[in-house]
Amino acid sequence: MSTPEGLKTTLKRELDELARIRGELQVQLHLGSAEARQAWDRIERKWERVEDELNRMGEQAKGPLDELGHAARGLVEEIKQGYRRVRDELKQD
Repeated sequence: MSTPEGLKTTLKRELDELARIRGELQVQLHLGSAEARQAWDRIERKWERVEDELNRMGEQAKGPLDELGHAARGLVEEIKQGYRRVRDELKQD
């Protein structure tokens, strides 16, 4: 079982990297295709879910920490894949 601090550290590191990629893509997106913008909108909804999960994780002491961590990790992976698709779409334009 992961410790709460270890889980938070890992997720924070992954989210920091995603935030960096997100910022780069936001700059490029205004020149991108409609498909890239639609994909971006879907990813943004997932980003908001991850933020909500992490806020809930911070509010809970122990409880279902592993469940929240697992859910957040799954969303982080979905976001990574989505950012790759948007980046690929932007390169094609």
